Amino acid sequence: MTKRALLLVNRHSRRGQHSFAQAVDILNDLGFELIVVPIKSSEELPQLVRQYGSDIDLVIVGGGDGTLNGVVDSLMDMHLPLGILPLGTANDLARTLKIPFGIPQACQVIAEGHLKYIDLGWVNGKHFFNVASLGLSVGITEKLSRGAKRRWGVLAYAMTALQVMSQTRPFHAQIVINGEQIDVKTIQIAVGNGRFYGGGMAVAEDATIDDQRLDLYSLEIQYWWQIFPLLWRLPQGQHGTLNWVRTLEGEHFEINTRKTQEINTDGEIVTETPAVFRVIPQSLGVFVPRNALINYKDKKTP
Repeated sequence: MTKRALLLVNRHSRRGQHSFAQAVDILNDLGFELIVVPIKSSEELPQLVRQYGSDIDLVIVGGGDGTLNGVVDSLMDMHLPLGILPLGTANDLARTLKIPFGIPQACQVIAEGHLKYIDLGWVNGKHFFNVASLGLSVGITEKLSRGAKRRWGVLAYAMTALQVMSQTRPFHAQIVINGEQIDVKTIQIAVGNGRFYGGGMAVAEDATIDDQRLDLYSLEIQYWWQIFPLLWRLPQGQHGTLNWVRTLEGEHFEINTRKTQEINTDGEIVTETPAVFRVIPQSLGVFVPRNALINYKDKKTP
């Protein structure tokens, strides 16, 4: 049966302009009936999903994590599944879900129709896939240029992080979990739902996108030299072994700060403190390869 799909491609993403026509041809050959709408800005994405939502079976999004973040709320509203064409720089959600980065292979994954229901994070009314954070990462988002991402790819994140870190000052925050208030002085608090963020760094060593929990860490750095072991441990999600990194896990967090802090979700600044975070379990269907269908509960079954 022909599947009706709304195809939304961010042509400003790292590979968007080059891959757009290729994706249309392949999806047509695979039997999809496509609605293709030119996108002038990411702000249009939610409106387009809601406009065409009753006439389609799925939404296919070509772009990076920021583009995907732009459609997540409207997908939830319209109860539509998501197909992903990884055309961005980091592609952390695709990495988490084992979706291949090649366009022909990613299109084939969508055509095969294996649907996995993943958890979503939620902060102040906004859903997110990978991570929501405040502090250092907001500075990186504001400084990271589109040109740098296109030229340097994932390396642009590391280069920008080193520049911003030298200028970042600690801030005071209160983290509330299970009724307990924890006061911290930190340069960054990150609340992760998925596994990867920032171009392949792990939120926590054992994090998955269907474990029905959020993983929080707070970087409570006091001395400049603490940056170096942190950079070594962050990619593998082993930062919790450092005694200046606080780690927590739970289904619900509240974060308050003395001075209002902006909050970045999946690379987009969308809200600010005070903030309430929660996990929404198994809330969105995404097309994944067969080898990504095993969920967290299956892994835990003896």
